[in-house]
Amino acid sequence: MADERAQRTADEPRRCEWATSALGIRYHDEEWGVPLHDDRRLFEFIVLEGAQAGLSWETILRKREHYRAVFDDFDVAAVAAYDERKVAALLADAGIVRNRAKIAAAIHNARAVQAIQSEFGSFDAYLWRFVGGQPHVNAWRTLAEIPASTAESDAMSRDLKRRGFSFVGSTICYALMQATGMVNDHVVACFRYAGAARKDN
Repeated sequence: MADERAQRTADEPRRCEWATSALGIRYHDEEWGVPLHDDRRLFEFIVLEGAQAGLSWETILRKREHYRAVFDDFDVAAVAAYDERKVAALLADAGIVRNRAKIAAAIHNARAVQAIQSEFGSFDAYLWRFVGGQPHVNAWRTLAEIPASTAESDAMSRDLKRRGFSFVGSTICYALMQATGMVNDHVVACFRYAGAARKDN
């Protein structure tokens, strides 16, 4: 039995150390660090990264499908139109993070995304400007080397705040950049390091 367990461990691909649960492993293997260019999904990450502030990402992953259900699958126009009645319903919903400020931020941020879409053509075009339109591929060997923020995330945070966004501090922006493939922060030993940037969405 011990030999079988050892063999299974040996057969497992090497991953970034933070991916430990079944949900986290699936997210790591299929999404994290993959270049993302869909406005709806980019808005989803803005909302979820903001909701995660003060909590674990695992908590948000567990709530993600329910967020999609009650936030109209993150349709920007739909969320931008939410009124106080909808806010009250969201605050009563135990399936999401019931924080009034975070819910209000999602609605205000949706309206700010609409303004950006009008100005730049898409939210995608606006966000990817901060990395020159191409993923930054790093070469970290350990999780300890990976920064919490960078000059690019600082710039993104400042500009988003100037445009009326909230819950978009530099650390949140860098997490967004990692999640959506603007930076490849898989450690070099991770089996996804070489492949993440090639799987474009």
